[in-house]
Amino acid sequence: MEIKVCGMRESENILQLIEEIDPDWMGLIFYSKSPRFVSDESSRELSKLNISKVGVFVNETEAEILRKVALFDLKAVQLHGGELPEFVEQLSKKTNAEIWKVISVNDQIDWGNLKSYLPFVSKFLFDTASPKHGGTGQKFDWTVLETYPFDKGFLLSGGIDEESWEEILTFAAKNPRMQGVDLNSKFEDAPGLKNIEKLKKFIQQLPRN
Repeated sequence: MEIKVCGMRESENILQLIEEIDPDWMGLIFYSKSPRFVSDESSRELSKLNISKVGVFVNETEAEILRKVALFDLKAVQLHGGELPEFVEQLSKKTNAEIWKVISVNDQIDWGNLKSYLPFVSKFLFDTASPKHGGTGQKFDWTVLETYPFDKGFLLSGGIDEESWEEILTFAAKNPRMQGVDLNSKFEDAPGLKNIEKLKKFIQQLPRN
């Protein structure tokens, strides 16, 4: 199971995360309205870190996304807004970074709306719908994913906390396309500052490669 820890920002916290947990992915949020926003001033330090970094963007321009990919040495781009398939297609032609499309979930999902993204994304990420574009700490009803019809893998996000591991293992057993989990606000002492011990205890319960 892949582990992504999102919303990282503080240097010492990040180094501790890498040393003690070494997640598969670390998320950096480049949405200026987020309390976990990462500015360009951190790029010199963060770009050199030996960890696969995911940049989180919300309705950003193609040029700015590509600039951040180069500046921070991003291995994946997570599109968390209303980006259309045409935008994703054009972006995919101009970067070697993986592209992940976030699907914000209310009560149900129209799978037909996702088909156009399939040729251009590496995976989907399902998160709780919110005007804040993530970081709400709220879960959606995971049963809506039981009819997931594609071969493409996905990550599960939205309100996952320390007590969620049993529910996640049960869900993963029924849904083999689930590749991993995205962890954020429920493991924080403050926005952008993760509680490493909480993360460690939770991740120890999950199978990892």
